[in-house]
Amino acid sequence: MTQLGIILILLVRIYTWVLIARIIIEMIQSFSRQFNPPRWFMVVAEPLFVITDPPVKALRRLIPPLQMGGVALDVSVLVLFVLLSILTMILRIIFPDLAPPSPRNLW
Repeated sequence: MTQLGIILILLVRIYTWVLIARIIIEMIQSFSRQFNPPRWFMVVAEPLFVITDPPVKALRRLIPPLQMGGVALDVSVLVLFVLLSILTMILRIIFPDLAPPSPRNLW
């Protein structure tokens, strides 16, 4: 049972880091309109978007963009990030042996 918990938490952590990489790439693209990435960059970035697109697109269908003046803010990636954090907490409750020690227990 512990191995299953280790694998699940590891998969959620890897997916979270892939999502963070996607967020960074999207921020670069949105702030730099003349961003013209080299070919190798697209080879690296494409799998990140392929892996994260299905849940992001599903959340975009459920959650409309927030309108702030003339700007629409897409919060689907942020919601997915929060859901992954909640999933990690749930997995740590289900598999308590994998939870890091509390700072109170160290003293």
